Amino acid sequence: MELIVPILAAAVRSGTPILYATLGEIMTEKSGVLNLGLEGIMLIGAYVGFIVTYNTGSPFWGLVAAFFVGMAVNVVHAFLCISLKANQVICGLAMTMFGTGVSSLLGRGYVGETIAGLQAVALPGLSSFPVVGPVFFSQDVMVYISYLLVFVVWFLMYKTKFGLMMRAVGDSPLSAEAAGISVSAVRYASTLLGGGLVSLGGAYLTVVYSHMWVDLMTAGRGWIAVALVIFAIWNPLRAALGSYLFGGVEALQMRIQAGGTTVPAPLLMMLPYILTIAVLVVISVFKGRGRMLGAPSALGLPFYREERE
Repeated sequence: MELIVPILAAAVRSGTPILYATLGEIMTEKSGVLNLGLEGIMLIGAYVGFIVTYNTGSPFWGLVAAFFVGMAVNVVHAFLCISLKANQVICGLAMTMFGTGVSSLLGRGYVGETIAGLQAVALPGLSSFPVVGPVFFSQDVMVYISYLLVFVVWFLMYKTKFGLMMRAVGDSPLSAEAAGISVSAVRYASTLLGGGLVSLGGAYLTVVYSHMWVDLMTAGRGWIAVALVIFAIWNPLRAALGSYLFGGVEALQMRIQAGGTTVPAPLLMMLPYILTIAVLVVISVFKGRGRMLGAPSALGLPFYREERE
């Protein structure tokens, strides 16, 4: 148990940035917009969160800035995909390349620099429970917010009018438009909010997780989040479980490396991505057998109002 509890606690920390990104992408995709630019958006969020915290000394403002910059960057993606009807796959890949290049260029003078960042804050009472306390309630504020955010996003999607409109335009934009719902407005709102959450996931890496800037520090977490959306069947509650699972794999390989092993380090670092491929293979097999995955019917498809006429 002395070995398991630290690994589980590390799994929660490692899975939190993936969870933020996955929740953001679920919101975006539920409205019918596919965004493959998560890796680039997370890198931009990581840089902005770091640089604002570095210059102001306030992790709070670093995280706030990252959220709004993530929304601003996604305005471009939304404009191209929703207003100009551009190919969503190509736009997403372009967003990834843009974020990777910009963050590397602007951050090259800060490589290795450190900030104070957010520290862990044990919740009184709850942190004293065996196993559960150290794992879930001896974390940082952003982890605690992520617990609430899972239920907030679920409630927003399934218990509010906006969530109903979001799912409607993602499944049948023509019917939604006929019912008086502005498909473009709902998709813009979902894409921008989702982009803000994805950017927060990147900012977590610098402001909370590592307290420093390292080039390309997302290390593929954005792509893992894209796969995790499918793994979670577009459900925020399952996204939390999946994120901690992937975080656990990452924490385990780091613990194995730290403990000393004859297994090559690059092979251990492949574990999270091997799991990602395995998940996609399993999901593809289930899909081939006719299982319903819950994917929005209009995902990735531009909406043309003229089709209603």
